[in-house]
Amino acid sequence: QVQLVESGGGLVQAGGSLRLSCAASGRTFSSYAMGWFRQAPGKEREFVAAISWSGGSTHYADSVKGRFTISRDNAKNTVYLQMNSLKPEDTAVYYCAAAPGGIRMPFLSLNTEYESWGQGTQVTVSS
Repeated sequence: QVQLVESGGGLVQAGGSLRLSCAASGRTFSSYAMGWFRQAPGKEREFVAAISWSGGSTHYADSVKGRFTISRDNAKNTVYLQMNSLKPEDTAVYYCAAAPGGIRMPFLSLNTEYESWGQGTQVTVSS
C-alpha cells in the first residue's frame, strides 16, 4: 500500500480556482490508479475523478466534467486535481485514493475499489 497526503485546500470565492495535490510515499506509486473523492457534510462520499496508472486515461463525474482536471506526475509520486469555475456545491472534504493499476476505468468510480486513502483536505467555496 501507499501512504497519501493531500494539500492545497482552502477558501475560495465562486468562480475561482484551486489545485489540490496528493503526495504518495512508496516506490510503487506508478503502478496505482488514482482517484479523487469528496464528502460534503451530511452526504455520502462521492466520486470526482480518476486517472490510470500511466496517466493515459481519465474519468470524471458529470458534476465536474469540463471544470476539473486530474493529472499525475509519476516522477514526483504526486496526483493533482485542478479545479476551475468552482461553485458553492463543490464545498467538501476532498480525498485522494489509490487503487490497483489493473482495475478498469469505469470501476474506478467505486470507492470500494480503492485500498489506500488520504486524510482529506477541506475545500470551501463561498457564494
